[in-house]
Amino acid sequence: MSHTVLLNERITIMEKDMTKGSPAKIIFGFTLPIFIGNVFQQLYSMADTIIVGKVVGTPALAAVGSTGTITFLILGFLMGLTVGFTVLTAQRFGAGDMDGMRKTVGNAAILSLIVSLVMTAASMLAMRPLMKLMNTPEDIFADAYTYVMIICAGIFAQVLYNLLSCILRALGNSKTPLYFLILAALLNIVLDLVLIMSFHMGVAGAALATVISQGVSGLLCLIYIIKKVPLLHLKKEDWLPNAHLARIQIGIGLPMALQYSITAIGTMMMQSSLNLLGSLSVAAFTAANKIEQVVTQAYVALGTTISTYCAQNVGAGNIRRVRQGFRASTLIGFAYSLLASLFIMTSGKYLTYLFVSEHVAEIIGEVDIYLKCIGYFFLPLTIVNIYRNGIQGMGFGFLPMTAGIAELMGRGVVAVIAARQRSYLGICMASPIAWILAAGLLIGMYFYIMKVYGKKLDLIQTDNISKEKRHSPCRA
Repeated sequence: MSHTVLLNERITIMEKDMTKGSPAKIIFGFTLPIFIGNVFQQLYSMADTIIVGKVVGTPALAAVGSTGTITFLILGFLMGLTVGFTVLTAQRFGAGDMDGMRKTVGNAAILSLIVSLVMTAASMLAMRPLMKLMNTPEDIFADAYTYVMIICAGIFAQVLYNLLSCILRALGNSKTPLYFLILAALLNIVLDLVLIMSFHMGVAGAALATVISQGVSGLLCLIYIIKKVPLLHLKKEDWLPNAHLARIQIGIGLPMALQYSITAIGTMMMQSSLNLLGSLSVAAFTAANKIEQVVTQAYVALGTTISTYCAQNVGAGNIRRVRQGFRASTLIGFAYSLLASLFIMTSGKYLTYLFVSEHVAEIIGEVDIYLKCIGYFFLPLTIVNIYRNGIQGMGFGFLPMTAGIAELMGRGVVAVIAARQRSYLGICMASPIAWILAAGLLIGMYFYIMKVYGKKLDLIQTDNISKEKRHSPCRA
């Protein structure tokens, strides 16, 4: 297929080539829909938290909140895998290799199906001992177990949406997944109200609403691809398992998944320490964490964007644009951080009223402590999300994991000390310290990688110039 035909094939779909145009404009325009979509995705769990806290009560709120780190461990691992599986898709798209791109999609689908089956079985078998290991309070154990088991049973729905949305984003389409997330978030709220208030299903109703809504968003992505994206219509040969592609995809996806897991293990250590302080502190931490998650989705969105941007531009062999992308996304992230810090440290605590109706005075005070602790450290959090994802998008899988290990060590050490001291403030400082350690390492990695890539690019350009001179006609 000629280069002209490839370009024409790209133009006929809603996907975007990120190898051309202003990096800042492209990154901002691509990030905004992802940010909005991520916020709506957070509405899944926020709707659960708000309705459970208001209707069922504070103990039920604590039950849902106590499972947050466990679900993040499982679902975050799966999200990292699906993002990693599609990095090669973005690289092939950036290089103009559409046949190769389709093969990566088919292979990613097969790998995702296998992983979904294994993770569903493993997580459900290990759940009870894991919750006991985390010191889950006895008064909320039964509700917490019910909630998280239903979430685990719905892993396939989560993977379906994550994989298809990642494929669309790898091709430069960040808007379509947003539309489906908005619909799914609204559906989740309706189902929460029906299942919890009308059918009195408690935390089980909240979990079912989340799983059903996630499944609907995944099916909508699938229908859209079938009807609107002929570029992703796979042929029979695209579905044949490819060991070479699988090694590359697993080589990128597994470190990204482990990165999420390392972060989750650190937060589980925090949660375990927090559980020793009782269900009211767990409820306060849950409410504060939900507020944080909404505000910090901008960093997650920037990370997703820079990963796709770097993958496409590395595929196109344009390292200069990669550097420009890092600079532009860092400036955007820093500007957002100033606004987010101001909001979360002054007004964020008042969002507590959305979640609780009992013991409000005690809970809102602890929420304010947590929000102020993290609000001072949004700049290193910007670095962590942008540089980790950008480096992974360039094809470096295991190197950014070392920053994740530093993050784990920071959280773990602080959580252990805080547990011994029974210090809520100490637990709140665990994440900021982890962000600082990881950010320092990632900045060093970035400059090292760019130096190596720069030398390789110079060698390639020198070689190309030499070839042109050798093949150019001699002049008299």
